[in-house]
Amino acid sequence: MGGLIGRGDRSVLQSRAAIAENRDDHRLAVYIARVNAPTVDNKVAILILQHPQEQDRVLGTAKLLCESLANATLTIGLSWRNLGHALKQPADAKDWGVLYLGSAHAKGKGPLVALDRKGEPLPDQSGARAGLKGIVVLDGNWSQVKALWWRNAWLTKLRRFVVVPDGPSLYGDLRKEARPDAVSTLEAVALAQSVLEGDAAVREKLLAPFRELLAKARAAGVRDGALAASGQKRLGKRDRRVGRRSL
Repeated sequence: MGGLIGRGDRSVLQSRAAIAENRDDHRLAVYIARVNAPTVDNKVAILILQHPQEQDRVLGTAKLLCESLANATLTIGLSWRNLGHALKQPADAKDWGVLYLGSAHAKGKGPLVALDRKGEPLPDQSGARAGLKGIVVLDGNWSQVKALWWRNAWLTKLRRFVVVPDGPSLYGDLRKEARPDAVSTLEAVALAQSVLEGDAAVREKLLAPFRELLAKARAAGVRDGALAASGQKRLGKRDRRVGRRSL
């Protein structure tokens, strides 16, 4: 079952990064990147369902995203009975959507596309967004996101959306790309929120602290990976992002 992570001080994000210094003792060099994150007062709530194995990623974006949004919840786990169980408060599935795992048919249809159950764009995109109160986002690498999708059948009851990025992820060489059009959880939500909030500036407000975090990582020579406990070997570099392909 999942546990909630509350939002802390919105002016500071602490993101740990670790590098194995030698093969014998695997000592870890840890840095803390402090980022001044502007708060976006979003009307459409964001619920991030994070796979447990992804919570220790060095350059993950879920916590940073929650620090930057006024209305966001991060829940860690594998399965939940329903939307309300994951959100820890009553919620009606008909009022919520989910960022689906991508659709080749959505390209060229806009940055945020509503789909039917067959993965085809709905004819009435504005109508599909009407009355939307929140969006569920799955956080993890491709296999983890796929597992979350199949373990939570209630997700199929939500309105289905995909984001269509207009460029490659800001991660660049800091994280191996699963696909050319793969983007981080934060980048996907930033794009979606710019449409849902009706304000293109929202996207850059969310991306600004992410850009700063990545700049600090590059300056420190840090690349993505899992933060191992002291004295343990650094885990492999597994890509962590919202999947961009259909099931």
